[in-house]
Order: sequence, then structure tokens, then C-alpha cells
Amino acid sequence: MKQTNGISILWRPLYLFRTRAPLLSFILGRLLVMLFMLFLLGFAVFGLMALAPGDIVGQVMLQQIMSSTEGRAAVAQHDISGEWADTMREDLGLDQPFYVQYGRWLRQVILHQDLGIGLISRAPVGFLIRSRIINSLILNLISLVLITFFSFLLGVYFSSKAGSRLDLAVSFFSLTLHAFPGILMLILLQLFASLTGLFPVTAYPPFPFQDEPLRFVFSYAHHIFLPLLVAFLGGIGGTLRFIRATMLDQLGQPYITSIRSRGIAEWRIYLAHAFRNTLNPYITGAANMLAGLFSGSLILEIIFAYPGIGRLMYEAVMQQDVNLVLANIMFISSLVLVGMLISDICLALVDPRIRYGRET
Repeated sequence: MKQTNGISILWRPLYLFRTRAPLLSFILGRLLVMLFMLFLLGFAVFGLMALAPGDIVGQVMLQQIMSSTEGRAAVAQHDISGEWADTMREDLGLDQPFYVQYGRWLRQVILHQDLGIGLISRAPVGFLIRSRIINSLILNLISLVLITFFSFLLGVYFSSKAGSRLDLAVSFFSLTLHAFPGILMLILLQLFASLTGLFPVTAYPPFPFQDEPLRFVFSYAHHIFLPLLVAFLGGIGGTLRFIRATMLDQLGQPYITSIRSRGIAEWRIYLAHAFRNTLNPYITGAANMLAGLFSGSLILEIIFAYPGIGRLMYEAVMQQDVNLVLANIMFISSLVLVGMLISDICLALVDPRIRYGRET
């Protein structure tokens, strides 16, 4: 094959694209890797659900019997095993190996943009996810914004008070919050709400937004205060310590000593130099923090009866609804992977030393 500057003609367009648009080529490469990771994740989920004990067909049949006009007495008159079960298993496509089921589901998603039907609820999976994901995004994004703002505000401030009694006290409390079990904090705050009556024991208003939008906003803020407080306290302890430690590390660097020798004001040293260099490690970990908030909100949503994606996932796993489980996992994983991609792009925008795909 003909060679041009050591690069084959086949790869030359790709090489030119990477050199002329390094960030765009990096983004496209990451998107391809993300698609491959999601494919492997879906394959693993179908395989694990196939190995799970129990049979969803029995649950579906029992639900159909219980919802029939005959009521509970119909249970004794139906045999939920045998030919009827085999027919229903064939109708649901569960009689095929898990990789065949996964291929059918994948083809349906790619060609028709259809996530399928919930095997238990018989409702469209896309509708179920859309009705819950907004609630989880609101809760977790508000938590992330509050944790980020107060962590940087307090971390930068207490890094200037390193070694003082106030700094030691704050370090102690932040370490305590970081080590405190989140589930115990949730239970204690729910007991507090139950005993005092100051806050609802559930985290969502009992009426929809469409009825009274303004009243819903204030009621939602009242209901979500305690769950939001738990998410905030559970995240700020470790993040505050991380920002403080990173600031102290930057303040001990030789370039800070050089800047101070020029007589530059201390506040400019903190905000314009040391603070800017603390953004890089935080941006890198922000996507992991968002993933941690999503995974941690599962217990929160169950205890406070919050209608979010975590509670939907729990219900789907308990019911062995493979369509709903797979769609939930793929959707949350996609959000985490996109968050990591955005953090990498933000790194390139914040730090001029980072240039993806460009040869040095």
C-alpha cells in the first residue's frame, strides 16, 4: 500500500481530521467508546437478569388474575403453571436465550426508538422513565450546585485559616459528616419530621403541578427540604476537605512564592491563581460525584417515598421487569458518561495546557 509521510492513504483523512479539529475528534472518539460501553452494559444486565431467581411470568399471571372481574377468588381457579405460562412466556419473548432477547430489544430501540413495554405495569418504558427522571434530576442537580458552591466558598476561606481553632473545628465536623452513614441520617431526619410535624415525612406534594403551579412550587420546596439536606450534608463533608487540601497544596507551590514576592495582593493570589488551579481536579471528580448522588438517592427515594428514577429502578428489580431495569440502567449510565465527557471538555476550556488529540 502506498505510503505518504509514513501514514497510509487509508488513515490520512483521519489523521488530518485529528490534527485540524483535535477537540471534536476527541469528542467523537469518546462517543464511540460510550456506545460500545453501553452495549456491553446492556448485554451484562440481560445476562444477570436471566440468572436471577424466580420467574416474572408468575407475577404477570398473578397480577392479571387479581385484576380480573373475579377478584381474589380467581387465584384458586387458575393454574399459573403449565400451558398458560408457556404461552405467556412465548408472548413476552422470554422463551428465547437472553442474548436473543437483548438483540431484539436493541433492534427495537435503534430502528423504532422504542424502549419497550413494562412487563408488569404494561406501560411504555419511555413514559415511566420520563415521569421519574425529571424529579431525580431536580433533586441531584440542586444538591450538586449547593455542594459545589459551599464547598468552594468554605474550602477557600478555611484554607486561609489553616491551623487555627476554627479550621480544626470545621475539619472535624466535615470529617464527621463524611463518615456518617447516609441511611442513618435519613432515618433520623424522618423520625424528626414524624415527631415534630415541622416537615412532611414524604418528599413530594400530594397534588400535581398542573392543578396549582405556584402552590406546588412552595409545597415541593417544603417536602424536599429534608431529603435535600441529607444529600447536601452527605456530600459537602468530603468535598470541602478536598477543596481545602487542594488549595493548601497550591499555596505551597513555588509559583505562589514567586507571585507573593512581587507584592501582589493576597486575595488575588487566592482567587486568581490558587483557586483556578483547584478547578481541574474538582471538574474531573464532578461527574463521579453526580453518579454518586444518583446511586445514593436510591435509599433516599425509598425512605421518603420520592417518585424518582432510583425508586423506579428498585421496583423494577424487585419485579424482575427486565425491560424497565435495562432502560433505567442505560439511561443513568448515559447521563454519567455524558457528564464525564462534559467534564473533560470543561478541563480543556479551563486549563489552556490541556489540548486533546494534539501532538506535542
